[in-house]
Amino acid sequence: MALKRLLSFDFGASSGRALLGTFDGQKITMEEIHRFPNDPVKVNGTLYWDALRLFFEIKKGISLAVIKGGFDAIGIDTWGVDFALLDKNGTMLENPIHYRDERTSGIPEKVYDIISLKKMYEVTGLQTLNLNSVNQIYSLYTQRPELMERVDKLLFMPDFFAYLLTGKKLAEYSIASTTQLLDCKTGDWSEDIITKLGMKRSIFADIVGEGTTYGNISEDICEELGCESVPVIAVCTHDTASAVASVPTDTDDFLYISCGTWSLFGTELKTPVLTEKAMNYNLANEGGHDKTIRFLKNIMGLWLIQECRRQWIREGEEISYAKLEELALLEKPFACFVNPDDDSFATPGNFPRRIREYCQKTGQYVPKTKGEIMRCIYESLAMKYRYTMDCIKDCTQKDYSVIHMIGGGTKDRLLCQMTSDSCNVPVIAGPIEATGMGNLAVLLVALGEIKDIAEARSIVKQSFEPKYYTSENSAEYNEGYKKFMESVGEYL
Repeated sequence: MALKRLLSFDFGASSGRALLGTFDGQKITMEEIHRFPNDPVKVNGTLYWDALRLFFEIKKGISLAVIKGGFDAIGIDTWGVDFALLDKNGTMLENPIHYRDERTSGIPEKVYDIISLKKMYEVTGLQTLNLNSVNQIYSLYTQRPELMERVDKLLFMPDFFAYLLTGKKLAEYSIASTTQLLDCKTGDWSEDIITKLGMKRSIFADIVGEGTTYGNISEDICEELGCESVPVIAVCTHDTASAVASVPTDTDDFLYISCGTWSLFGTELKTPVLTEKAMNYNLANEGGHDKTIRFLKNIMGLWLIQECRRQWIREGEEISYAKLEELALLEKPFACFVNPDDDSFATPGNFPRRIREYCQKTGQYVPKTKGEIMRCIYESLAMKYRYTMDCIKDCTQKDYSVIHMIGGGTKDRLLCQMTSDSCNVPVIAGPIEATGMGNLAVLLVALGEIKDIAEARSIVKQSFEPKYYTSENSAEYNEGYKKFMESVGEYL
């Protein structure tokens, strides 16, 4: 068969990259040809994404891929919930606002005054988070109605970048499923929720499944960059959906942790779980490949470690992640815990101070050193994983024999080992580049080079070397989990 060359763009919350993938019929290989920062910009108290700079980086990635021999198709995935607003001429009205902006503070309560939490969950199946698109959009309708009067289309970030390349306005299913505006049983926009919240249905683009072609790269961009007019294809455009598509499993029942700035802990189901129990556990039903459901919890992941390191660097101490892991290992286990998803950790700031304040207000030992703070974060994450696993098992009434940890966080060996110890199941770590691998795999399915996702996962399994972790201290971690629940269980 002819070698297929594909260009994947993967945007995370802190960086983006262009990956040139090749498929020889047996394995998928990837080369990172361009990496760039994705830094938010605060202006007059509002936190924005620098969307046009990001599109500049997409074009640069295309140019570099042309130099390396070209490509047959493009796939784009990004973080969820955020969006761009276009007027009737297709012009962006303002830079997209960052999900960590404070404009949604207090908004969920106002939304639930109109549509009860129970009703919202029965329709959308999503966990309650301030950052959900529904809260962002409702805040605009109530706080900036004059802006919303000018909006012709609202496009979520991967769909927006695809629009800039092709001129086509569509909404891919997996990214639409992160909005709390999608009916998770029908897979289409909920007319009822949109109408009751005073939003215009017409601003939402038609929903399409993964594998749909947005269109070909426009002539003017081809002329500018010297590239062929290849198709831009909707992959699973939510980055976690792409990552889950790459899980190297051959069974239907499995757990995964897509681990990076966020930790997305879940399982894959054929139908949503919309019970009161699932709602009370604040578990989400998000869309995946072939209209599957990613039944999961969004957990604040390595963000806590990243923010601590940023603070120490601001204070003049350059310190590596490896050194922080080393310091954590030197400290006494289970001294104190935080709930990683506490509101105090939602926005950037002085996280070492916030962690100390959290421990003090909950009557625990207050960590003093960098190592103690790191140990607190690592163990809190591992225990939150255990809690989430128990919640998922309770809702699905299934047992799971393994956890697949995927994404950049799998490079953190301490977290992988602690996860296995805490959850008392083996952890299979990898692929590290799960999102890019899933993006490319879905492209190959769309192009007919791979039969389906099951075959794609088998190919992914052959394309990288996994790492295995087994529980070494389950008895100690069982005692640690009891202490975790006693310390912060009421806040979970």
